[in-house]
Amino acid sequence: MKYTLAYKKEIAEKTWETLDKLYPDASCSLDIDEPYFFLIRAILSAQCTDVRVNATVNDLKTIVDDVDDVINLGQEKLAEIIKPCGLHIAKSKNIIAASLMYRDSWNRTVPKDVNELMRSPGIGKKIANLLVGELYDIPALVVDTHFKRVAGRIGLTNNTEPLKVEADVTKLIDSSKWNRLGHLVVHFGRVCCTARAPKCDTCPLAEFCKEN
Repeated sequence: MKYTLAYKKEIAEKTWETLDKLYPDASCSLDIDEPYFFLIRAILSAQCTDVRVNATVNDLKTIVDDVDDVINLGQEKLAEIIKPCGLHIAKSKNIIAASLMYRDSWNRTVPKDVNELMRSPGIGKKIANLLVGELYDIPALVVDTHFKRVAGRIGLTNNTEPLKVEADVTKLIDSSKWNRLGHLVVHFGRVCCTARAPKCDTCPLAEFCKEN
């Protein structure tokens, strides 16, 4: 089968329809609370489970109330609190930098503009897309390791670099579906199309899989 643009669009639509029926409750697994603390959760989510991030930020919120408290806490103390999330030195530095931007440049709001968000250390395209998608329902596709793996296996892209995967997939389906498509495919990647020992025998997308 030649993976023409038309065929890829067909795969994208069928993927949406199939997974939307299978996983009606699929959603962001990071707790969505105040925008500032969701910003922190997003930064902490790199190479860490969302369950761990949620627990860690909830612990942090027993100590601090707002951005000023986090800045006053300082990088060293913050690093100790977020240590369970891994990469705590880099992440604490990035959180302090983002907090200063939030307070001093962004007028204590999380920007709606992806490019503006990406001016902050620790915020790349994936995190920026997550923030605008979840906080403002702006169409944005979050490409994590699960999404990248599934998209490659079912033929939506031949690329493995996240920005290129995003560019490929967003051409295939209406922007109104990008946010939810991300959640659906990530959930599918976690429960069925896993990196190791994927459940191919019961896969609802097996007809598209390039590895079959």
